[in-house]
Amino acid sequence: MKKNVLNIKAFSIQSVRIGSDYHLTSNSLEIPDHPLDKIDDRLKLFDVRLVDPNDCHFRINTIMDVIPISTKVLGEIGSGLSHTLTGVSVILTGADETGIQLHEFGSSEGYLDEKIKFDQDGTPSSDDVVILLNVVLKKDFEFNRETSEMVFKVADNFIQPIRDQLKMISGREASEDFEYVDNSNPNKPKVAIVKEVAGQGAMYDNILFAKEPSGMEKGISIIDMDNMPVLLTANEYRDGAIRALV
Repeated sequence: MKKNVLNIKAFSIQSVRIGSDYHLTSNSLEIPDHPLDKIDDRLKLFDVRLVDPNDCHFRINTIMDVIPISTKVLGEIGSGLSHTLTGVSVILTGADETGIQLHEFGSSEGYLDEKIKFDQDGTPSSDDVVILLNVVLKKDFEFNRETSEMVFKVADNFIQPIRDQLKMISGREASEDFEYVDNSNPNKPKVAIVKEVAGQGAMYDNILFAKEPSGMEKGISIIDMDNMPVLLTANEYRDGAIRALV
């Protein structure tokens, strides 16, 4: 497979439901209502519910992240083959058991329909089914960088079994197929887009080049890189090389 070509196959999910285990087909998804493995001892609760964006006037804890469900099938981030799900996305929320929100400068707790605008870049579509993951931290633990990473990793671990099954679905069943080529144009102007990202600590961090698109496992923190500049290709960016934690 060519290093400068990224192929993304999208599978349109028409049905999402809660069950006893994970089960994915090319158009349906079943997930459990709790993690099947033991969660971190610092957590009091990890709650899972399905949400219709058109019926979501209920209170939530602060929104920590909106996470697409994608996986690498062949190659590394930025090239090869990726599979992604449309029609479903994940929202992660969190607080501690006393009600203190897991956030940095500014919290978004409140009514979900008032705290997020759907159908925008980086937010779920109003036609999606939203998997709402709510994490509650025990009151005895400080919300610092280590605790923040733990919360994101616990959510990532809940999503990973979906990714593992998504890898195995035949590309012939995809509803959409996109090919992106990093072309070289020697005689044309060179263009670079500069993106400033957070790297101050706690949730103000970005994870680069994780094992999975927009994942956590094996990713490198921009803080641990001393906030040095990083050069990405358009396809690496498109394929989820950056996981922003804020």
